[in-house]
This record gives sequence, structure tokens and C-alpha cells, in this order.
Amino acid sequence: MVTVLALAVTGGAVAVVDQARKTVTLDVDGRTTTVTTFAGSVDGLLAAEGVRLSERDLVVPARDGVLRDGAEVVVRYGRQLTIEADGKQRDLWVTALDADEALRTLAERGTEATLVPTRSGERASLPLRLDAEGPVALVVGGEETVVPDGGIGLEAILEDAGVTLDGDDRIHVERRAADELGAPTVAVVVQRVEVEEVTETAAVPFETETKVDPDRYADQGTAVEQEGKDGVRTIVHRVVTVDGAEESREKLSDEVTTEPVTEVLVKGTKERPEPEPEPEPEPARSSTSSSSSSSSGSSGGSVPTGDVWAALAQCESGGDPTTNTGNGYYGMYQFSLSTWQSVGGTGLPSDASAAEQTMRAQILQQRAGWGQWPHCAAKLGLL
Repeated sequence: MVTVLALAVTGGAVAVVDQARKTVTLDVDGRTTTVTTFAGSVDGLLAAEGVRLSERDLVVPARDGVLRDGAEVVVRYGRQLTIEADGKQRDLWVTALDADEALRTLAERGTEATLVPTRSGERASLPLRLDAEGPVALVVGGEETVVPDGGIGLEAILEDAGVTLDGDDRIHVERRAADELGAPTVAVVVQRVEVEEVTETAAVPFETETKVDPDRYADQGTAVEQEGKDGVRTIVHRVVTVDGAEESREKLSDEVTTEPVTEVLVKGTKERPEPEPEPEPEPARSSTSSSSSSSSGSSGGSVPTGDVWAALAQCESGGDPTTNTGNGYYGMYQFSLSTWQSVGGTGLPSDASAAEQTMRAQILQQRAGWGQWPHCAAKLGLL
């Protein structure tokens, strides 16, 4: 073999360039070829092979070094990656062959990080392979599968698995510790993220207001003038779930959407008048007089004794002054509302005291006789 040496003079220095034919190994980003060349330098070899370089790329040996026969020239392209460490993202340049090497190198330098792919709509990509020498794990929504060829790109892995991403989904590439079973050390993790507004309602208790009615008897108790009704409070949260588990909840609004209705009660303050005293019993009369009195009593007549009224009340209502039969008749003597009002009663007869009911019954008997209670009056021998 004939060796031709060329001398280059630069600034007084003399460099020897070997321009003999050589066989070298060229590794460009993991693609290895055997090259026969007359190039005398690494830079000359790369130029002859059409390898274009930037200042971010790594070349070993150095580009200005002399090329020797049997040499191995390694080229690693520089790539910009986004990593996330301690919850923060930042960009850096790496010359790693794949994601596995990049993450391992970061870990050796004390930085535990994940790689954050570039997103474009439903697509995600990394500027380097995942694992040039083995399989990778694919975790989607918590379900894990193994992709045998980790040397293909991220986009190809997602496409082959039929995985599409929406705008809220998260994706990252992480490195796991190696185990004896040979499980993948690189994992592509896709987290399914759902963001929705959740509406909840809660009752707003109503308040109670009591009004005083001077025209209502105090012993009638409290009446409801207006029914109370609870209002509605509407609360809206933005809820974020990741792989089906709630991650965060943010309150967006909290307002009363339906106002409560105040319950209004009415309480009377009016005192009932004392009932008129029962008249003294009349002296005994002759049968003629009694007949006349009975006849007179059936159309008005004098007022009978208290025992008669007690018996009449017992017959009509069982003696209960609060009786309300539901058929329009009230109280001890089963007044209709119109009859009760005709003898000066107010409100419901069943709300009045027993003494007032007896007094109003006596007025009615004096005006219209015992015929107002036809059944019981006949039963008691008053007709």
C-alpha cells in the first residue's frame, strides 16, 4: 500500500494528514456502516458521507482529528427536549441516542425527570426514539401493555395502539428501575383527564315571622297566614379527574338561585267576653202552666237549666267543644257557620270556649226554639 502524506502549514505549525485508503466504522445516531475512504480527517469523512452537523451535535473523535485506518467515528445529533422535574418544566439539549439514555444520564447527574412530548392537536411527538434496544411499556388510563419495539417513534407507538389524545389528556415518558424479569425500563404514560362543571344544590331554610292580630281571640292559638318554603342555593365547581380519580375541585360560583319564602304566623290578642250568666230556674208551675211553658219554649221561651244544656251537648257532640265533623258543623252544639255568626259568634265555633258556645246556643234557643236540634231535643223530651 502506498501512503501519501500531505503537509498543511498553519501559523508555523505543520500537521500530517494521512490520505491513504482506510476502512472505518461510522455510527450516525445508532446507524452503523463500514466506510472505505481516502479522507485524512474526521471532518473530511463526514463531509464525504454527507453528514451535516450543527454546533449542538457530538462527534467522537473530534472533527479536526486525523482519521486512522480502523477508526470508529460516532455522531450523535443534538436534540432539544422538554423535561419536567420537581413539578417544573424546562428545555434542554441532549445528544442521547434514545429516551432511555437521556433519562438515565439525567438520573446519573442527580435529576429525576420525565420527558414531556411536544403536542399538536391530537398528536404527540419526541425528537428521539424511546428505547433503541428493547420494548417499552404503554400505560393508557391506568391500563398497561408492552410494545415490543421501542425503537420506533412515539407517534408510531400511539398510532399502532389506536391511542388518540384530546386537549386535556396528559402524556409523559418516564424511566423505571430495571428488574430481573426484564420488564421495560421506559414507559409512555397517557393520563385521561376530564374537566367538567358540576352543579350541586342545597336548601336555604326559611325564616318564621309572627304577626299580632288584635281582632283575633288570644285563646284561638296561632294560625298560619303564609306557608314557609325553603330556598335553593346553587353551587358550581370545576372538577378535574385523572384516570377516573378526582384530582382537584375549584368553586366557580355559589349563589342563592331561589329565595326562601318566609312563614307568617298570626297570633291573636283579643280577650273573649265573659259569657252571660245562666238565668235562675223558674219556680214550679201547674201542669197547665208547664204545658204553656213547653209550648212557649219550642218557639223561643225561657232558658232551660244548665243540666239540660250539658245533656244536649253530650247528645250532639259528646260534650267536646272542639268538635269539627268536617261536614260544616262545629262545636258542642253543632253550629253551622252561618248560624253561629247570626248569634254574634266570630271565627269557628269549635275555636270558642265551652262557655261561649253555651251562651250562643241559649241565644239561638230563645230565638228559634228547640227545633234547631230536632233529633237530640226530641230524644231529651224538649220537643
